Amino acid sequence: MTHKTNLSVGAAQTCVLQHVSPLGAEEVPLERSLGRVLAGDVRANRDLPPCDVSAMDGFAVRSADLAAGAVALTVIEDIKAGDRPQLAVQSGQCARIMTGAPVPVGADAVIRVEDSRPLADGRVEFASLVKAGNDIRVRGENMREGDVVLAAGTEITPGVVGVLATVKRARVKVVRRPRVAILSSGDELEALDAPFDPDRIPDSNSYALMAQVQALGIEPVRLGIARDDPDELASFLRRGLNPADFEVLLVSGGTSVGVHDHVRPTLEKLGVTMHFWRVEMKPGHPVAFGTTERGWVFGLPGNPVSSMVCFEQFVAPVLRRLMGQARLFRRTIAARLAHPLKTRPGRTEFIRVTLTPDTVGGYVAASTGSQSSGDLLSMARADALLVVPDDCAGLAAGDVVQVQLLDGTAFQNLSGFTEDA
Repeated sequence: MTHKTNLSVGAAQTCVLQHVSPLGAEEVPLERSLGRVLAGDVRANRDLPPCDVSAMDGFAVRSADLAAGAVALTVIEDIKAGDRPQLAVQSGQCARIMTGAPVPVGADAVIRVEDSRPLADGRVEFASLVKAGNDIRVRGENMREGDVVLAAGTEITPGVVGVLATVKRARVKVVRRPRVAILSSGDELEALDAPFDPDRIPDSNSYALMAQVQALGIEPVRLGIARDDPDELASFLRRGLNPADFEVLLVSGGTSVGVHDHVRPTLEKLGVTMHFWRVEMKPGHPVAFGTTERGWVFGLPGNPVSSMVCFEQFVAPVLRRLMGQARLFRRTIAARLAHPLKTRPGRTEFIRVTLTPDTVGGYVAASTGSQSSGDLLSMARADALLVVPDDCAGLAAGDVVQVQLLDGTAFQNLSGFTEDA
């Protein structure tokens, strides 16, 4: 079977996304919809506000009464939010009104409490002119019955949840999440619950991958560890490839070219069409991608950092597209490099970095230290991945670089606001 090797990162990303489209729809309770993507348009079920309402606590008045300047008006009614006005405002009259309360017939403006003065005889004095419509939210200002208020493809954020509750959507039609299986392979691996063995390597990959999948709102299934035996590996892979259980299979380890790297040939024997293996990137060169009639398979490197970096570049975009997301890739920002970096052209390189505020604005990027593909601490400490282009022969301190933000960078220590001196 012919498949591509040594693709660029961009070409590999294009390849995987060419084979992916969003999954079907399902309904979920509104309370469990956060982070999902709408599978259909949502229309308003009413005008909102349902009538003209006050935008402030104050007094509903006739603007014509204030055209000549200062005037004292008689208060005929108190109107709270949820009340129905009982009286029409006539010339020389006003109504005390609360925020959100319906504007009474006859009134065409609202004056704020702070712009009024109570008089001893119970009337209220207003000194300034007011235009018709002042501090009134008109009927249907926010939404009109039947209008599309949320389009299919919208990601459900807290604000969107509020809109869905406003239009009384107790259940929401969303794009289904993919079912993901994770398999580790290798005789050298030690399971988390196995007795300590100093000659083995803890199986960190499946747990790191599990967390990366969970960060996308998906609960994956860990299949365990398959040893370097083609028959045992095939048994594990058949379970992960079962379309009744999973759409996406992530296999960590065994994708290189060693005599004991059985993953790729075993996948092919099980009917997986392999589209590429090996991408010109560091870390993560031995990464593979294949498809079945109803699923997607990734062969990820055995080194834990390589596996995590490949997940960010290839797997996460696929999972997000399957869930109907429009934004597939990590946000990239510019930063200033704190120190020189030696790199070799030929492969796109991903350097784990921390970010700190720059004195001139923006951020300063600094290496987390060791960039070994087996050093998970370099990922645990990282705020971002510095992307070194494949034609770069080195970077100098002060160079402006591009970094992909990782989880945790949505928040920062400083508020971003300073107190007035």
